[in-house]
Amino acid sequence: MLRRAMLTTLIAALPGVGARADAPQDGAPQDGAPLDEALARAGWRHENYPGMRPGRFRAAPQDGVAISASAGGSFIWRPLGGAPACLSWRWRVDEGPPPTDLTRRGGEDRAISLTIGFAGWPTRATLWQRTQHAFAQSAAGAHRLPRSALIYVWGGTGDEPDAFFSPWMAGLGKVRRMRPALAPRGEWFEERVDLAGDWRRAFGGPPPPLQEIAIGTDADNTRSRVAARVDQIRLNACPTD
Repeated sequence: MLRRAMLTTLIAALPGVGARADAPQDGAPQDGAPLDEALARAGWRHENYPGMRPGRFRAAPQDGVAISASAGGSFIWRPLGGAPACLSWRWRVDEGPPPTDLTRRGGEDRAISLTIGFAGWPTRATLWQRTQHAFAQSAAGAHRLPRSALIYVWGGTGDEPDAFFSPWMAGLGKVRRMRPALAPRGEWFEERVDLAGDWRRAFGGPPPPLQEIAIGTDADNTRSRVAARVDQIRLNACPTD
């Protein structure tokens, strides 16, 4: 959700054991459309990364999203409201890019990114950051961009810090590498994160309301193929113990 999404849309991301993501399934877009009708009916919207061949997103069991791409990428997003709580999901990658340094701008491919956009600014947002956001918003049109974001990623070398600012988002997006690119293929992994806690650690102060969720993929620089799945995306109260 957001690598270039926010700098390029912030200037457009600113989301059985399943079949392989490139296997034929009912409801898959047969005409090469990046978003199938089932996901569109569920409120998802597709956005391109400029100059990049789009990925394909289609509905999968358990409210899931099957992702495929070939030397390209894009993302889908939909509105998400309420207070930040604990977000859980599971994901798997059958094919994906090799390790790339996610801290560097350019070349930082990843199989999956799941981004949560927030309606409020970081506690110490500068005039420069707000101006960069305003430029991006003017390019994004009717898509109201989040003012801060948390990005959870499957990709990278494994040597990146556990959390770091996105090189694309002017200090408005914090990345957490959840699984490195060389994590086992074809296996499901379950994740759970405390959105309020992650936002406080990233930006300081009380977290603002949620605004949107995005799921993306990016494999253009390494000219890789992606076949992946995300499902069981849930937002629940965090445990109190």
